[in-house]
Amino acid sequence: MTGPLLWSALALSSLGVNVWQFIVALITPVHRRPVSGAETPGVTILKPLKGREGRSRQCLRSWFTLRYPGPIQLLFGVKDADDPVVEIIRELKAEFPEVDARVVVCPESLGPNSKVSTLMQLEPLIENPLVVVSDADVQVPFDYLTAATWWFQETDVGLVSNLYSLANPSSFAMYWEATVVNSDFWSQVMQSRQLGRIKFGLGATMMIRREMLQRIGGFASIVDYLADDYQLGRRISQLPARVEISPVVVDCWEGRGGWSHVWGHQLRWARTIRVCQPIPYFFSVITAVSWWAMLWLILGDAHPLIVAAIIALRVIMATVQSFRLKNYKSTYNPVLIGLMAPIKDVLSTCIWLLAFSGGKVRWRGNTFHVRANGRMVAVQ
Repeated sequence: MTGPLLWSALALSSLGVNVWQFIVALITPVHRRPVSGAETPGVTILKPLKGREGRSRQCLRSWFTLRYPGPIQLLFGVKDADDPVVEIIRELKAEFPEVDARVVVCPESLGPNSKVSTLMQLEPLIENPLVVVSDADVQVPFDYLTAATWWFQETDVGLVSNLYSLANPSSFAMYWEATVVNSDFWSQVMQSRQLGRIKFGLGATMMIRREMLQRIGGFASIVDYLADDYQLGRRISQLPARVEISPVVVDCWEGRGGWSHVWGHQLRWARTIRVCQPIPYFFSVITAVSWWAMLWLILGDAHPLIVAAIIALRVIMATVQSFRLKNYKSTYNPVLIGLMAPIKDVLSTCIWLLAFSGGKVRWRGNTFHVRANGRMVAVQ
């Protein structure tokens, strides 16, 4: 294949994948709630916490204001009883005395994944048949539990995740990350759903059938892994059981991050995905349509107007995809996310290359080496 033909094939193939992704985003019933009633089994919610940020109260409050007719047990795990987030929980317990909520001090370090270590110490306290694991910075709608438990009418469903958005990009770097999450990632997840059964979880929120969690060895089985959401989904899908994605969107509220923070986060994410799914990750670079279009222009014989049209289409599709995910609480601007899409394609291609340059990642102030099987080992 000659040079110009190669670059044109790559650019047009990338465009085709992006159009397919865009169509999937259009037909996905984002924000749709169940239309029929379902049983309301008891739910235990596990929230590992560390520190407080500007939106901590609002995020945590959303778990106290859930409307659900079944029993709810809230367990908040902290490593230190003096953690500043504990005061927020105490105030919320006073505001909502009817909620069964408890702060549990989890001082032990049971493995390299500190979040999972906390979950292991909360696990013996679980009282209900359904278990929710959620990150600290997640804000959920009041009907989150009703929408999630609906899926468990099917006895072969073992885990349900939710689509999520980065709700508050507040810097240029965070808008790059918001383009990754709010435009591309969710639509790629639903794109993969079209190709077959989902075999991974999405870590913002995951609802798990307790007996299936026990069958895979509990949280202890994933404490050595960085991508605990991926590992939970993979293990439950091997039982076998179905892993589903709920179209109800939850919001992730992050503190303001600069380039070093976002770059480190994206590199950690990339290296983790590379070791978990090496073949799909290798081919994922084909989605960077702006990058391939520019290479076609520079190294091939593409007409500048064709390349401009491809990049303009990319901006439009990214804008629509991010708009579809947005809910009334999110503060991001879908148009800015769309305009960031060509820059994101270039930066994410650089991250893709760096993902193959090593296995070291920084997480929660520590450095780890992620091995080929996905396990992580602390670097001294």
